[in-house]
Amino acid sequence: MDLIPKVVQAVAGENFTVYAYFSDGTIRLLDAKPLLEKGGVFAPLQDAEFFSQRLTVLNDTVAWDVNGDRDPCACVDLDPCEIYESCPAVADPLREVI
Repeated sequence: MDLIPKVVQAVAGENFTVYAYFSDGTIRLLDAKPLLEKGGVFAPLQDAEFFSQRLTVLNDTVAWDVNGDRDPCACVDLDPCEIYESCPAVADPLREVI
């Protein structure tokens, strides 16, 4: 693992979850509901469509492009170390089962 883990892809799941794909190949499942309940900067993300459509990777981590201009200084982003250490590792939800 890098000194600071890097998120390379973020995929919205159901019920305000995010699959965070890390550069070391691991996938972590983030339940964002507790963050959204805090309001504040997270308030716009309480809309499920906004949550999933604005989800992206900025600053090498899970982020939401709140303004729609991909400005890494004006996004809501999460600490990649916290996601890596506190969220459970899961199988790739995008992998087709054959």
